[in-house]
Amino acid sequence: MNRNVKLRNLILPAIGLAAVCAIAAPIKKNVIDEVAWVVGDEPIFRSDIEDQYMQARQEGTSIPGDPYCVIPEQIAVEKLFLHQAKIDTIEAPESQVAAGVDKRLNFFIANLGSREKVEEYFRKPLPALREQLMDLMRNNYIVEQVQSTLTKDVKATPNDVRKYYSSLPEDSIPYVPMQVEAQVIMINPRIPEQEIEDVKARLRDYADRVNRGESQFSTLAIMYSEDGSGPMGGELGFHGRADWVPEFSQVAFNLSDPKRVSRIVETEYGYHIIQLIEKRGEQVNVRHILLTPKVNNKDLADGVVKLDSLRKEIVAGKIPFEEAARWVSQDKDTKNNNGVMMNMKTGSNRFEMQDLPPEISRKIELMQPGDISEAFIMKDQRKNRDVIAIVKLTQRIPGHKATLTDDYSMIKQMYEADAKNKIIKEWIENKIGDTYTRISEGWDGCEFQYKGWNSGAK
Repeated sequence: MNRNVKLRNLILPAIGLAAVCAIAAPIKKNVIDEVAWVVGDEPIFRSDIEDQYMQARQEGTSIPGDPYCVIPEQIAVEKLFLHQAKIDTIEAPESQVAAGVDKRLNFFIANLGSREKVEEYFRKPLPALREQLMDLMRNNYIVEQVQSTLTKDVKATPNDVRKYYSSLPEDSIPYVPMQVEAQVIMINPRIPEQEIEDVKARLRDYADRVNRGESQFSTLAIMYSEDGSGPMGGELGFHGRADWVPEFSQVAFNLSDPKRVSRIVETEYGYHIIQLIEKRGEQVNVRHILLTPKVNNKDLADGVVKLDSLRKEIVAGKIPFEEAARWVSQDKDTKNNNGVMMNMKTGSNRFEMQDLPPEISRKIELMQPGDISEAFIMKDQRKNRDVIAIVKLTQRIPGHKATLTDDYSMIKQMYEADAKNKIIKEWIENKIGDTYTRISEGWDGCEFQYKGWNSGAK
Protein backbone atom coordinates (compact mmCIF):
# COMPACT_ATOMS: atom_id res chain seq x y z
CA MET A 1 0.00 0.00 0.00
CA ASN A 2 2.45 2.44 -1.09
CA ARG A 3 1.76 0.56 0.57
CA ASN A 4 -1.24 1.36 -1.81
CA VAL A 5 -2.85 -1.59 -0.19
CA LYS A 6 0.11 -3.22 -1.55
CA LEU A 7 -2.26 -5.68 -1.47
CA ARG A 8 0.34 -6.92 -3.89
CA ASN A 9 2.89 -5.07 -5.89
CA LEU A 10 1.11 -2.64 -8.18
CA ILE A 11 3.59 -2.14 -10.88
CA LEU A 12 2.94 0.82 -13.13
CA PRO A 13 3.45 0.24 -16.88
CA ALA A 14 6.66 1.72 -18.26
CA ILE A 15 6.30 4.61 -20.69
CA GLY A 16 9.12 5.34 -23.12
CA LEU A 17 10.90 8.69 -23.45
CA ALA A 18 8.77 9.81 -26.37
CA ALA A 19 5.57 8.88 -24.57
CA VAL A 20 6.46 10.53 -21.27
CA CYS A 21 7.41 13.72 -23.03
CA ALA A 22 4.26 13.75 -25.11
CA ILE A 23 1.79 13.66 -22.23
CA ALA A 24 2.95 17.02 -20.99
CA ALA A 25 3.16 18.64 -24.40
CA PRO A 26 1.27 21.90 -24.72
CA ILE A 27 -1.71 22.12 -27.06
CA LYS A 28 -0.49 23.17 -30.51
CA LYS A 29 -1.48 26.64 -31.54
CA ASN A 30 0.04 26.77 -35.02
CA VAL A 31 -2.32 25.85 -37.85
CA ILE A 32 0.59 25.49 -40.29
CA ASP A 33 3.23 22.99 -39.18
CA GLU A 34 6.40 21.72 -40.80
CA VAL A 35 6.50 18.06 -41.80
CA ALA A 36 9.90 16.76 -40.66
CA TRP A 37 9.52 13.08 -41.55
CA VAL A 38 7.06 10.86 -43.39
CA VAL A 39 6.83 7.14 -42.53
CA GLY A 40 4.56 5.26 -44.91
CA ASP A 41 1.68 7.67 -45.21
CA GLU A 42 2.04 9.16 -41.72
CA PRO A 43 3.73 12.52 -41.10
CA ILE A 44 5.90 13.43 -38.12
CA PHE A 45 5.55 17.16 -37.45
CA ARG A 46 8.22 19.53 -36.20
CA SER A 47 5.86 20.52 -33.36
CA ASP A 48 5.73 16.88 -32.17
CA ILE A 49 9.52 16.84 -31.97
CA GLU A 50 9.77 20.27 -30.34
CA ASP A 51 7.12 19.40 -27.74
CA GLN A 52 8.93 16.24 -26.70
CA TYR A 53 12.32 17.95 -26.63
CA MET A 54 10.98 20.79 -24.47
CA GLN A 55 9.44 18.39 -21.99
CA ALA A 56 12.60 16.28 -21.83
CA ARG A 57 14.57 19.40 -20.90
CA GLN A 58 12.01 20.39 -18.26
CA GLU A 59 12.21 16.94 -16.63
CA GLY A 60 15.99 16.65 -16.96
CA THR A 61 15.65 13.56 -19.18
CA SER A 62 18.90 12.62 -20.89
CA ILE A 63 18.69 12.23 -24.68
CA PRO A 64 21.49 10.06 -26.17
CA GLY A 65 22.56 12.39 -28.97
CA ASP A 66 21.15 15.25 -31.01
CA PRO A 67 17.48 15.51 -29.98
CA TYR A 68 16.48 16.56 -33.51
CA CYS A 69 17.87 13.24 -34.72
CA VAL A 70 17.03 10.94 -31.80
CA ILE A 71 13.43 11.99 -31.11
CA PRO A 72 12.04 11.78 -34.67
CA GLU A 73 13.76 8.43 -35.18
CA GLN A 74 12.14 7.09 -32.01
CA ILE A 75 8.74 8.23 -33.23
CA ALA A 76 9.37 6.68 -36.66
CA VAL A 77 10.40 3.33 -35.16
CA GLU A 78 7.24 3.24 -33.04
CA LYS A 79 5.19 3.77 -36.21
CA LEU A 80 6.88 0.75 -37.81
CA PHE A 81 5.96 -1.45 -34.85
CA LEU A 82 2.37 -0.19 -34.79
CA HIS A 83 2.03 -0.89 -38.51
CA GLN A 84 3.27 -4.45 -37.97
CA ALA A 85 0.79 -4.87 -35.12
CA LYS A 86 -2.07 -4.07 -37.53
CA ILE A 87 -0.82 -6.77 -39.89
CA ASP A 88 -0.54 -9.28 -37.05
CA THR A 89 -3.86 -8.08 -35.52
CA ILE A 90 -2.19 -7.40 -32.19
CA GLU A 91 -4.42 -5.29 -29.95
CA ALA A 92 -4.13 -4.08 -26.39
CA PRO A 93 -6.79 -5.28 -23.91
CA GLU A 94 -8.73 -2.13 -23.09
CA SER A 95 -9.42 -3.13 -19.49
CA GLN A 96 -5.69 -3.63 -18.86
CA VAL A 97 -4.85 -0.31 -20.53
CA ALA A 98 -7.54 1.50 -18.51
CA ALA A 99 -6.24 -0.02 -15.28
CA GLY A 100 -2.72 1.06 -16.15
CA VAL A 101 -3.87 4.60 -16.88
CA ASP A 102 -5.75 4.78 -13.58
CA LYS A 103 -2.65 3.66 -11.72
CA ARG A 104 -0.57 6.24 -13.56
CA LEU A 105 -3.02 9.05 -12.84
CA ASN A 106 -3.15 8.05 -9.18
CA PHE A 107 0.64 8.12 -9.14
CA PHE A 108 0.65 11.65 -10.59
CA ILE A 109 -1.97 12.85 -8.11
CA ALA A 110 -0.13 11.32 -5.15
CA ASN A 111 3.17 12.92 -6.15
CA LEU A 112 1.86 16.33 -7.21
CA GLY A 113 -0.69 16.60 -4.40
CA SER A 114 -4.05 17.05 -6.11
CA ARG A 115 -5.98 16.66 -9.36
CA GLU A 116 -5.77 20.41 -9.89
CA LYS A 117 -1.98 20.37 -9.63
CA VAL A 118 -1.81 17.51 -12.13
CA GLU A 119 -3.90 19.53 -14.59
CA GLU A 120 -1.70 22.55 -14.02
CA TYR A 121 1.51 20.57 -14.53
CA PHE A 122 0.38 18.87 -17.74
CA ARG A 123 -1.50 21.95 -18.94
CA LYS A 124 -4.67 20.05 -19.80
CA PRO A 125 -7.84 18.87 -17.98
CA LEU A 126 -7.74 15.40 -16.43
CA PRO A 127 -10.16 13.79 -18.97
CA ALA A 128 -7.92 14.99 -21.84
CA LEU A 129 -4.82 13.72 -20.03
CA ARG A 130 -6.51 10.38 -19.43
CA GLU A 131 -7.42 10.03 -23.12
CA GLN A 132 -3.85 10.84 -24.15
CA LEU A 133 -2.43 8.37 -21.64
CA MET A 134 -4.79 5.71 -23.00
CA ASP A 135 -3.30 6.15 -26.49
CA LEU A 136 0.26 6.16 -25.18
CA MET A 137 -0.12 3.09 -22.98
CA ARG A 138 -2.05 1.26 -25.68
CA ASN A 139 0.79 1.89 -28.14
CA ASN A 140 3.39 0.97 -25.51
CA TYR A 141 1.65 -2.36 -24.87
CA ILE A 142 1.36 -3.12 -28.60
CA VAL A 143 5.02 -2.32 -29.31
CA GLU A 144 6.09 -4.59 -26.43
CA GLN A 145 3.92 -7.41 -27.79
CA VAL A 146 5.42 -7.11 -31.28
CA GLN A 147 8.94 -7.15 -29.82
CA SER A 148 8.06 -10.11 -27.60
CA THR A 149 6.79 -12.04 -30.61
CA LEU A 150 9.97 -11.31 -32.55
CA THR A 151 12.24 -12.48 -29.71
CA LYS A 152 10.17 -15.30 -28.19
CA ASP A 153 12.58 -18.01 -29.38
CA VAL A 154 15.69 -16.51 -27.71
CA LYS A 155 16.93 -19.08 -25.22
CA ALA A 156 20.43 -19.16 -23.78
CA THR A 157 22.32 -22.43 -23.44
CA PRO A 158 25.39 -22.64 -21.19
CA ASN A 159 27.52 -22.87 -24.33
CA ASP A 160 25.93 -19.67 -25.72
CA VAL A 161 26.68 -17.85 -22.47
CA ARG A 162 30.30 -19.05 -22.41
CA LYS A 163 30.89 -17.97 -26.01
CA TYR A 164 29.28 -14.60 -25.37
CA TYR A 165 31.40 -14.00 -22.28
CA SER A 166 34.59 -15.00 -24.14
CA SER A 167 33.74 -12.55 -26.92
CA LEU A 168 33.38 -9.55 -24.61
CA PRO A 169 36.20 -7.01 -24.78
CA GLU A 170 37.92 -6.62 -21.42
CA ASP A 171 36.48 -3.13 -20.92
CA SER A 172 32.93 -4.39 -21.63
CA ILE A 173 32.90 -6.93 -18.79
CA PRO A 174 30.75 -5.28 -16.10
CA TYR A 175 32.11 -4.52 -12.65
CA VAL A 176 29.97 -6.07 -9.92
CA PRO A 177 29.98 -4.02 -6.69
CA MET A 178 30.40 -5.73 -3.34
CA GLN A 179 27.37 -7.93 -2.60
CA VAL A 180 26.10 -9.87 0.38
CA GLU A 181 23.87 -12.86 1.05
CA ALA A 182 21.88 -12.88 4.27
CA GLN A 183 19.24 -14.69 6.27
CA VAL A 184 16.71 -13.04 8.54
CA ILE A 185 14.22 -13.92 11.27
CA MET A 186 11.44 -11.41 11.95
CA ILE A 187 8.69 -11.39 14.53
CA ASN A 188 5.76 -9.03 14.93
CA PRO A 189 5.55 -7.51 18.42
CA ARG A 190 2.30 -8.05 20.29
CA ILE A 191 -0.34 -5.39 19.70
CA PRO A 192 -2.55 -4.65 22.72
CA GLU A 193 -6.22 -5.61 22.23
CA GLN A 194 -7.26 -2.14 23.36
CA GLU A 195 -5.24 -0.57 20.53
CA ILE A 196 -7.00 -2.83 18.00
CA GLU A 197 -10.41 -1.98 19.45
CA ASP A 198 -9.60 1.74 19.32
CA VAL A 199 -8.69 1.45 15.62
CA LYS A 200 -11.91 -0.44 14.87
CA ALA A 201 -13.96 2.14 16.78
CA ARG A 202 -12.45 4.95 14.71
CA LEU A 203 -13.26 3.11 11.47
CA ARG A 204 -16.83 2.39 12.60
CA ASP A 205 -17.25 6.10 13.35
CA TYR A 206 -15.98 7.06 9.88
CA ALA A 207 -18.32 4.53 8.23
CA ASP A 208 -21.33 5.77 10.22
CA ARG A 209 -20.59 9.39 9.29
CA VAL A 210 -20.48 8.50 5.58
CA ASN A 211 -23.57 6.28 5.72
CA ARG A 212 -25.52 9.06 7.47
CA GLY A 213 -24.42 11.54 4.81
CA GLU A 214 -22.50 13.70 7.31
CA SER A 215 -19.06 13.27 5.69
CA GLN A 216 -17.53 12.41 2.33
CA PHE A 217 -15.53 9.17 2.34
CA SER A 218 -12.79 10.79 0.23
CA THR A 219 -12.41 13.66 2.70
CA LEU A 220 -12.01 11.28 5.63
CA ALA A 221 -9.45 9.26 3.63
CA ILE A 222 -7.39 12.39 2.94
CA MET A 223 -7.49 13.31 6.62
CA TYR A 224 -7.00 9.97 8.32
CA SER A 225 -5.97 7.08 6.04
CA GLU A 226 -2.47 5.71 6.65
CA ASP A 227 -2.19 4.34 3.12
CA GLY A 228 -0.37 6.02 0.23
CA SER A 229 -3.72 6.49 -1.52
CA GLY A 230 -4.88 8.89 1.22
CA PRO A 231 -4.01 12.09 -0.71
CA MET A 232 -6.17 10.77 -3.57
CA GLY A 233 -9.18 10.33 -1.30
CA GLY A 234 -8.35 6.68 -0.82
CA GLU A 235 -9.02 5.87 -4.50
CA LEU A 236 -7.10 2.84 -5.80
CA GLY A 237 -8.09 2.83 -9.48
CA PHE A 238 -9.41 -0.14 -11.45
CA HIS A 239 -7.99 -3.53 -10.48
CA GLY A 240 -8.71 -7.21 -10.89
CA ARG A 241 -9.19 -9.63 -8.01
CA ALA A 242 -5.61 -10.89 -8.15
CA ASP A 243 -4.17 -7.39 -7.64
CA TRP A 244 -5.11 -7.30 -3.97
CA VAL A 245 -4.81 -9.66 -1.03
CA PRO A 246 -7.78 -12.07 -0.90
CA GLU A 247 -9.43 -10.59 2.22
CA PHE A 248 -9.57 -7.15 0.61
CA SER A 249 -10.64 -8.39 -2.84
CA GLN A 250 -13.46 -10.52 -1.45
CA VAL A 251 -15.14 -7.53 0.18
CA ALA A 252 -14.31 -5.01 -2.56
CA PHE A 253 -15.80 -7.16 -5.33
CA ASN A 254 -18.96 -7.91 -3.35
CA LEU A 255 -19.85 -4.24 -2.88
CA SER A 256 -22.85 -3.08 -4.90
CA ASP A 257 -24.02 0.25 -3.42
CA PRO A 258 -21.62 3.20 -3.89
CA LYS A 259 -23.42 5.08 -1.12
CA ARG A 260 -22.68 2.50 1.56
CA VAL A 261 -19.43 1.64 3.32
CA SER A 262 -18.18 -1.91 3.82
CA ARG A 263 -17.68 -3.71 7.10
CA ILE A 264 -14.22 -3.50 8.67
CA VAL A 265 -11.74 -5.68 6.77
CA GLU A 266 -8.59 -7.04 8.42
CA THR A 267 -5.54 -7.72 6.24
CA GLU A 268 -1.83 -8.09 6.90
CA TYR A 269 -1.57 -4.32 6.43
CA GLY A 270 -4.06 -3.35 9.12
CA TYR A 271 -7.80 -2.59 9.16
CA HIS A 272 -9.78 -1.07 6.30
CA ILE A 273 -13.20 0.23 5.35
CA ILE A 274 -14.03 0.30 1.63
CA GLN A 275 -16.42 2.24 -0.61
CA LEU A 276 -17.34 1.21 -4.16
CA ILE A 277 -16.77 3.79 -6.92
CA GLU A 278 -17.43 1.79 -10.10
CA LYS A 279 -17.44 -1.73 -11.52
CA ARG A 280 -16.18 -2.30 -15.05
CA GLY A 281 -16.28 -5.88 -16.28
CA GLU A 282 -13.84 -7.95 -14.24
CA GLN A 283 -12.37 -4.88 -12.55
CA VAL A 284 -13.48 -2.59 -9.78
CA ASN A 285 -12.45 0.85 -8.55
CA VAL A 286 -12.81 1.51 -4.82
CA ARG A 287 -11.76 3.92 -2.10
CA HIS A 288 -10.50 2.72 1.24
CA ILE A 289 -9.28 4.01 4.56
CA LEU A 290 -6.47 2.09 6.25
CA LEU A 291 -5.56 2.32 9.91
CA THR A 292 -2.70 0.31 11.38
CA PRO A 293 -2.63 -0.45 15.13
CA LYS A 294 0.50 0.88 16.79
CA VAL A 295 2.93 -1.07 18.96
CA ASN A 296 3.89 0.44 22.32
CA ASN A 297 7.48 0.65 23.55
CA LYS A 298 7.06 -2.06 26.18
CA ASP A 299 5.92 -4.63 23.63
CA LEU A 300 8.78 -3.67 21.32
CA ALA A 301 11.23 -4.18 24.20
CA ASP A 302 9.66 -7.54 25.06
CA GLY A 303 10.04 -8.61 21.40
CA VAL A 304 13.72 -7.70 21.44
CA VAL A 305 14.29 -9.78 24.60
CA LYS A 306 12.44 -12.75 23.07
CA LEU A 307 14.46 -12.70 19.86
CA ASP A 308 17.76 -12.15 21.69
CA SER A 309 17.03 -15.33 23.70
CA LEU A 310 16.50 -17.22 20.44
CA ARG A 311 19.76 -15.80 19.07
CA LYS A 312 21.69 -17.14 22.08
CA GLU A 313 20.35 -20.64 21.43
CA ILE A 314 21.34 -20.40 17.75
CA VAL A 315 24.85 -19.14 18.59
CA ALA A 316 25.22 -21.92 21.19
CA GLY A 317 24.42 -24.49 18.49
CA LYS A 318 21.18 -25.66 20.12
CA ILE A 319 19.11 -24.88 17.05
CA PRO A 320 20.16 -24.10 13.44
CA PHE A 321 19.29 -20.63 12.13
CA GLU A 322 17.38 -22.25 9.25
CA GLU A 323 15.16 -24.29 11.58
CA ALA A 324 14.52 -21.27 13.80
CA ALA A 325 13.47 -19.27 10.73
CA ARG A 326 10.97 -21.94 9.70
CA TRP A 327 9.41 -22.26 13.15
CA VAL A 328 9.66 -18.76 14.61
CA SER A 329 9.87 -16.16 11.85
CA GLN A 330 6.66 -14.34 10.94
CA ASP A 331 8.01 -12.91 7.69
CA LYS A 332 6.20 -14.90 5.02
CA ASP A 333 8.68 -13.94 2.29
CA THR A 334 11.61 -15.69 4.02
CA LYS A 335 10.01 -18.07 6.54
CA ASN A 336 9.70 -21.00 4.14
CA ASN A 337 13.06 -20.33 2.53
CA ASN A 338 15.22 -21.00 5.61
CA GLY A 339 15.24 -17.25 6.26
CA VAL A 340 17.14 -16.52 3.03
CA MET A 341 16.47 -12.99 1.81
CA MET A 342 15.66 -12.66 -1.90
CA ASN A 343 16.37 -9.55 -3.93
CA MET A 344 13.07 -8.69 -5.64
CA LYS A 345 14.90 -6.40 -8.04
CA THR A 346 17.16 -9.10 -9.46
CA GLY A 347 15.47 -12.35 -8.49
CA SER A 348 18.66 -13.59 -6.80
CA ASN A 349 19.71 -13.91 -3.15
CA ARG A 350 22.50 -11.35 -3.54
CA PHE A 351 22.16 -7.71 -2.54
CA GLU A 352 24.19 -4.60 -3.06
CA MET A 353 24.21 -2.76 0.26
CA GLN A 354 21.91 0.04 -0.92
CA ASP A 355 19.25 -2.52 -1.92
CA LEU A 356 18.89 -3.87 1.63
CA PRO A 357 16.49 -2.38 4.17
CA PRO A 358 18.53 0.41 5.84
CA GLU A 359 18.44 -1.16 9.32
CA ILE A 360 19.75 -4.48 7.98
CA SER A 361 22.39 -2.74 5.88
CA ARG A 362 23.75 -0.93 8.95
CA LYS A 363 24.01 -4.19 10.89
CA ILE A 364 25.65 -6.19 8.08
CA GLU A 365 28.21 -3.48 7.40
CA LEU A 366 29.90 -4.32 10.73
CA MET A 367 29.55 -8.11 10.51
CA GLN A 368 31.67 -10.98 9.21
CA PRO A 369 30.28 -14.02 7.34
CA GLY A 370 28.67 -16.36 9.88
CA ASP A 371 27.92 -13.58 12.39
CA ILE A 372 24.39 -13.21 13.73
CA SER A 373 23.29 -9.78 14.86
CA GLU A 374 21.66 -8.98 18.16
CA ALA A 375 17.92 -8.31 17.94
CA PHE A 376 16.94 -4.90 16.59
CA ILE A 377 13.83 -2.95 15.68
CA MET A 378 13.22 -2.20 12.00
CA LYS A 379 10.43 -0.78 9.86
CA ASP A 380 8.55 -3.16 7.58
CA GLN A 381 8.17 -0.68 4.72
CA ARG A 382 5.45 -2.66 2.97
CA LYS A 383 3.18 -2.64 6.00
CA ASN A 384 4.42 0.53 7.69
CA ARG A 385 4.86 -1.16 11.04
CA ASP A 386 7.71 -1.95 13.43
CA VAL A 387 9.05 -5.50 13.60
CA ILE A 388 11.88 -7.18 15.53
CA ALA A 389 14.64 -8.93 13.59
CA ILE A 390 17.94 -10.75 13.78
CA VAL A 391 20.08 -11.14 10.65
CA LYS A 392 22.83 -13.57 9.72
CA LEU A 393 25.49 -12.58 7.19
CA THR A 394 25.91 -15.69 5.06
CA GLN A 395 28.45 -14.44 2.54
CA ARG A 396 30.19 -11.25 1.49
CA ILE A 397 31.28 -11.15 -2.16
CA PRO A 398 33.94 -8.46 -2.81
CA GLY A 399 33.54 -6.13 -5.77
CA HIS A 400 34.92 -7.72 -8.93
CA LYS A 401 34.67 -7.97 -12.68
CA ALA A 402 31.87 -10.36 -13.57
CA THR A 403 32.93 -14.01 -14.00
CA LEU A 404 31.07 -17.02 -15.33
CA THR A 405 31.55 -18.81 -12.03
CA ASP A 406 30.18 -16.11 -9.73
CA ASP A 407 27.87 -14.16 -12.01
CA TYR A 408 26.42 -16.64 -14.50
CA SER A 409 22.86 -15.35 -14.16
CA MET A 410 23.94 -11.77 -14.89
CA ILE A 411 25.94 -12.79 -17.95
CA LYS A 412 23.08 -14.96 -19.18
CA GLN A 413 20.74 -11.97 -18.95
CA MET A 414 23.29 -9.86 -20.84
CA TYR A 415 23.51 -12.48 -23.59
CA GLU A 416 19.73 -12.73 -23.94
CA ALA A 417 19.33 -8.95 -24.01
CA ASP A 418 22.06 -8.66 -26.66
CA ALA A 419 20.50 -11.43 -28.78
CA LYS A 420 17.06 -9.80 -28.59
CA ASN A 421 18.48 -6.37 -29.47
CA LYS A 422 20.17 -7.82 -32.57
CA ILE A 423 16.92 -9.46 -33.70
CA ILE A 424 14.94 -6.25 -33.19
CA LYS A 425 17.60 -4.11 -34.90
CA GLU A 426 17.67 -6.42 -37.93
CA TRP A 427 13.86 -6.42 -38.09
CA ILE A 428 13.70 -2.61 -37.91
CA GLU A 429 16.25 -2.17 -40.70
CA ASN A 430 14.45 -4.73 -42.89
CA LYS A 431 11.17 -2.95 -42.19
CA ILE A 432 12.72 0.40 -43.08
CA GLY A 433 13.81 -1.10 -46.42
CA ASP A 434 10.22 -2.15 -47.17
CA THR A 435 8.62 1.12 -46.08
CA TYR A 436 8.46 4.46 -47.86
CA THR A 437 10.20 7.06 -45.69
CA ARG A 438 11.11 10.63 -46.42
CA ILE A 439 13.15 12.98 -44.24
CA SER A 440 12.76 16.62 -45.13
CA GLU A 441 15.74 18.81 -45.92
CA GLY A 442 17.34 20.09 -42.75
CA TRP A 443 16.38 16.95 -40.79
CA ASP A 444 18.49 14.45 -42.70
CA GLY A 445 22.05 15.33 -41.69
CA CYS A 446 22.13 12.81 -38.85
CA GLU A 447 23.91 9.64 -37.88
CA PHE A 448 20.84 7.57 -37.15
CA GLN A 449 20.78 4.44 -35.03
CA TYR A 450 19.23 2.44 -37.88
CA LYS A 451 20.18 2.23 -41.55
CA GLY A 452 17.98 2.83 -44.58
CA TRP A 453 15.91 5.88 -43.75
CA ASN A 454 14.90 8.39 -46.41
CA SER A 455 14.08 5.83 -49.08
CA GLY A 456 11.65 8.31 -50.63
CA ALA A 457 14.51 10.67 -51.49
CA LYS A 458 16.36 8.16 -53.63
